[in-house]
Amino acid sequence: MEGIALITGGGSGIGKATGLRLATSGWRVVLAGRRQTLLDEAAAGHENLTPITADVTDEAQVQALFSEIARRFGRLDLLFNNAGVFTPAAPFGQTSLEAFTTSLSVNVLGSFLCARAAFRLMAEQTPRGGRIINNGSISAHVPRPRAVGYTVSKHAITGLTRSISLEGRPFDIACGQIDIGNAVTELSAGFAKGSMQADGTMAPEPMMDVEHAAASVLHMASLPLSANVQFMTVMATNMPFIGRG
Repeated sequence: MEGIALITGGGSGIGKATGLRLATSGWRVVLAGRRQTLLDEAAAGHENLTPITADVTDEAQVQALFSEIARRFGRLDLLFNNAGVFTPAAPFGQTSLEAFTTSLSVNVLGSFLCARAAFRLMAEQTPRGGRIINNGSISAHVPRPRAVGYTVSKHAITGLTRSISLEGRPFDIACGQIDIGNAVTELSAGFAKGSMQADGTMAPEPMMDVEHAAASVLHMASLPLSANVQFMTVMATNMPFIGRG
């Protein structure tokens, strides 16, 4: 038994793939998300997967989620802070306040609320400690055109990761960040057909199987708390990242 894990945004995409990978490796995994149907489908037939509905932007729901984890399992060893949104592309000058605040609400506020709740639980449980892995993005380093909200939110995740890493030391809490580029999911599938590049042209982008992202999270999660992958970038080899812009 590897431990108890929570994955937010666990009903689809990277979260779903990672949940299955962890579960088959001996972890007991809670899949959290807003849509119960997707969570139930993701967990179907897997005794190590437990679906629990929660909106990560709602503090009361996040508190209820972690209280339920403590009640059912007695502890939490891993949080994969994965829930996120990518709002419709728009030029910077035409980006709506609603789209910008939605990116910050889900990607930053949601990650903060879950990380804070995990931190509190991990610091108080016996044995003490645990690991938090934040899902950053290639956009935590360089922007895509017409995606200011997403870019700002993912840069903020890097600050969150560094802060948790620093303040988690006295409590045996490790924190790392995985920056994933062009894994095939419902969110990113369109990049293979064509995505705007830095010079304004449209071009298809190389993609990779989402299982590579899931395997990378498993590697990070499997380390002892005395070791940590602080930052990892895993991406389609030929995607436009090195040299973007």
